[in-house]
Parts: sequence; structure tokens; C-alpha cells
Amino acid sequence: MDYPHQPDHVTLVITHRLLAGKQEEYQRWLEKVMPQAALFEGHLGVNVLRPVHGEQTWTVLIRFDSLDNLYHWINSEQRKALLTELPQLLCGPEHIEVRPGAAFWFTPPTAERQPPKKWKQFLLTLAVIFPSTNLVPWFWHQLLPAATGTLWGHFLNDACVVALVVYIWMPALTTLLKNWLAPRGSKALESNDE
Repeated sequence: MDYPHQPDHVTLVITHRLLAGKQEEYQRWLEKVMPQAALFEGHLGVNVLRPVHGEQTWTVLIRFDSLDNLYHWINSEQRKALLTELPQLLCGPEHIEVRPGAAFWFTPPTAERQPPKKWKQFLLTLAVIFPSTNLVPWFWHQLLPAATGTLWGHFLNDACVVALVVYIWMPALTTLLKNWLAPRGSKALESNDE
């Protein structure tokens, strides 16, 4: 039997809209949540996208290596206990979504914005992948020429490219270019395929 391809990771995308003046309390709450999530099997990291331009919406991205491990965290007693502290900080319920693979990078910062056009996702991803996949092998060839063309050399290159993309380039560029990716006032009914 053929099974559908499973992504190598999944991301829980959590959106919180804060009440005015609750930023410091919310940041303290995050400082409790992030270490708790990190204790669970399969945890791959957390990114927090802070609001800009006076907005009150925070986006928290929690990555796990599998859907099962993610659900273990979502349904844990630890997370449920932490959620009891949220109503006094938010002006509405939290919004959560599970995204496979790297789709979470293109989650709009607020529910009112539509996801970026596919061509914008393509251009940004290409702008990150192309230089990384050319510069990283060049760097390791200069430092460890014996690695060039070997299996462990390919592994080293791939591991570095993935780390750069996941931990540095995509978080930085999607935050920097968020108003280009999903402009303010974009209508949710517009087609995302243009």
C-alpha cells in the first residue's frame, strides 16, 4: 500500500490578539510556555513574531517532528494549565492552525490579511534557497576540501542550508517583508493564485 508523503515537520501556528497594556504580562507568559514545549519529544523550536506598527497581534510558531508529537503537546496537561492564564491577556480566543512542512512561513500576521500570492512565496523561497545552496558548499570546500563530493560533505552542506533557512533567513525575511507578502487591506476573497 502506498502512503502519502509525510512532511518532515509540522508547525503549530498560534495567533493571539492582546488587550492593550498586556504586552509585558504576555511576554512573561511566553517565557513559561516555550521551555515547557521544549521538554516534549520531537520539539524542533519556537519562533515568536512580534507585532509592529502598533498592532496587538502576536504569532507563535512551535515546530515538531511529527503530528503525533505535536498533538501530545497540544493535549498535554502542562499546556492546558498555561492556557487558563490567557483569557485575562487576550481580547478574543486564540487562533491555532497546524501547518505541514514550511507552509507556516507564509501565514498572514492577522486573520484579516490573505496569505501571500504563490508567486511571492516562490520568489522569496528562491531568494533564500539559491544563495544558500551555492554559498554553503563553497564555504565548506574552502574550509574542508576533503568533504567535497562525499556523502558526509553533502550532509554537512544540507544541514547548514536547512539551519540557515529555518533559523535565520526565513524568520528574518518574512518579518521584514510581511507588508509586501500580505499587504494591509488585502481582501480575503481575492484569489491566492494570481
